[in-house]
Amino acid sequence: MASLWSNLRFRGLLYQVLVVGAVVALGGWLVHNTLVNLAARGIATGLGFLGREAGFDISESVIAFSPSDTYARALLVGLLNTLVVSGLGIVSATVLGTLIGVARLSGNWLVGRLSTVYIESIRNVPLLLQLFVWYGVVTSLPVARLALHPLPGVFLSNRGLVIPGLDWSQGWLPILDIPHLAGFNFVGGLTLSPEFAALLAGLTVYTAAFIAEIVRAGILAVPKGQTEAALSLGLSRGQILRLVILPQALRVIVPPLTSQYLNIAKNSPLAIAIGYPDLVAVSNTAINQTGQAVEGVALVMVVFLGISLALSALMNWYNKRVALVTR
Repeated sequence: MASLWSNLRFRGLLYQVLVVGAVVALGGWLVHNTLVNLAARGIATGLGFLGREAGFDISESVIAFSPSDTYARALLVGLLNTLVVSGLGIVSATVLGTLIGVARLSGNWLVGRLSTVYIESIRNVPLLLQLFVWYGVVTSLPVARLALHPLPGVFLSNRGLVIPGLDWSQGWLPILDIPHLAGFNFVGGLTLSPEFAALLAGLTVYTAAFIAEIVRAGILAVPKGQTEAALSLGLSRGQILRLVILPQALRVIVPPLTSQYLNIAKNSPLAIAIGYPDLVAVSNTAINQTGQAVEGVALVMVVFLGISLALSALMNWYNKRVALVTR
């Protein structure tokens, strides 16, 4: 026994087993204590409530939903809303952040300073406050009849953003559905509610400021000799950035970029402050009606954990693809 105790590997393994056992015991005690207290107060437990009729409506959803549907379908609607706004936020924040990051390195004094002001001001204002500002801006837009018309088929009013969409009613081949004004509202196309538009704008503008700094750091990490060599080959500045600098900078950019993508998904629950029905908002309604807060919160935690792990796995896979392979 003394020889085993003097073995560092054995002691390390023993300590790990003891810590895991203590954590499991503590978790079991907490679960048991919770169940006992819920039973004493007559509060139902379990996930049986998911099969019951929800009895409430959801203002917007990717799939069809009515109050007669189950709580499970209501939570699915909230999850899809979260995934849609997070996915679009990741794409738009990446594009905007890359442009701002490159612009900050521009030799043009005005472009560089404007980019710096954008980054420093946006990063230091809380996202929740920015969402309130964006929601106020969207709801203060003109009415539908006086909607802004920046592009063909695109309308911006206090009812949200209306853009061309796809009409699948004619069969397997969709046709482009161009929206148009009919009376006091728009007909056709795809309408993004003011809540959705404000949330997407807030997540995009806020996260893009952080991504811009990541992109700038990645570009600066590429040795200047790469640029000089590319110039000696006769490549233009645009070609150098696209073909030489950015591919090498990705090895530095991708790891911290993953954290920002996760932040977009985890910041999306702030949608509840402006009335967008994401997963957290829908689950709160379900909890208020059923009283099963433990199950509701646990489901939300598991879902966001799954989203984060899946996104991390995807970015880690991509990071390996762009990593520099050495022998």
